[in-house]
Amino acid sequence: MTPTLLAPETTSESRTGGTASAASTAISPERIEAARRLAAEVAQKVKQDLRMGREHQQGRINWITAVVMALFHAGAVAALFFFSWKNLAAFAVTYFFAINVGIGMAYHRLLTHRGYRVPRWLEYFITACGTMALEGGPIFWVATHRVHHQNSDHEGDPHTPRDGTWWSHAGWIVSGRALHSETALLGRYAPDLTRDKGHVWLSKYHWVPLTASGLLQIAIGAALAPAGHAVLGGLSMLLWGTFLRVVVGLHATWLVNSATHLFGSRRFETKDDSRNSWWVALLTGGEGWHNNHHAHPVSARHGLAWYELDVNYYGIWLLSKLGLAQKVQVAKYDKSNPKPAGVL
Repeated sequence: MTPTLLAPETTSESRTGGTASAASTAISPERIEAARRLAAEVAQKVKQDLRMGREHQQGRINWITAVVMALFHAGAVAALFFFSWKNLAAFAVTYFFAINVGIGMAYHRLLTHRGYRVPRWLEYFITACGTMALEGGPIFWVATHRVHHQNSDHEGDPHTPRDGTWWSHAGWIVSGRALHSETALLGRYAPDLTRDKGHVWLSKYHWVPLTASGLLQIAIGAALAPAGHAVLGGLSMLLWGTFLRVVVGLHATWLVNSATHLFGSRRFETKDDSRNSWWVALLTGGEGWHNNHHAHPVSARHGLAWYELDVNYYGIWLLSKLGLAQKVQVAKYDKSNPKPAGVL
């Protein structure tokens, strides 16, 4: 039986006007179809606004990003002329907190994939560490990485080597649209973060922790410098603890986008080109076990074999032993059935 479309109730006055008025207000099949088409067009427009990948980036250079990157690389080169053990220590400590804790443990395994849970105050702290890597705020980073997993090595992947090795490594950063401040648009892929005022704040002011840590390095470097060399001591520690550290951290992270989709072994037959790279894992604290990760994205542990060093997971494991990490997801690697998660 075909359902009947009912018009809204009419008053006695409108009834006296005959059936023409009621007919004009009826929800006709044509109106329903028009509304459906409009909704589909809006949904498609939102999807197109977030299309990533080389062919959608209009081939233009983002000059603000390019200039900032050039300045940081120049500072990194200058740092090499001011070596000291104090400066090396500043590099190591800030690298650990920015790349291992901030990017690996927070941005990637916690915020993007929710491989484990921590108290909100700790989530904000380690997320703030991630902002020190100069890789954007959490909403931008998470949304971009979720798009990568959705379209990995296919059209729409922000940084697939299929668009070129240099593109996948750094070209995608300095070319095309800068989406860092487009919270509403990115919210399509990171709605959990856009509803959180803390993460919205950290995304808007992601430069604050990096700036604060730089000022702290200047103060510590000046305080530890020999008498009469406070300015040089503060400047040289800033060069090592911020400029050189940021540049090394950026390239280490970018190698996950480029090298681990080109070189290494494949334990799992995933639908992309992801590979396991031991040397990228060493630089990033375990992010180089990329084929393992693409096969089991939610797993907080990427190094699935005993010999696959995964410093970032050890940090999560330590938090769990301290009672600070809950619901830690760990993939079980079965040699007799080495298939990606979700594959029977």
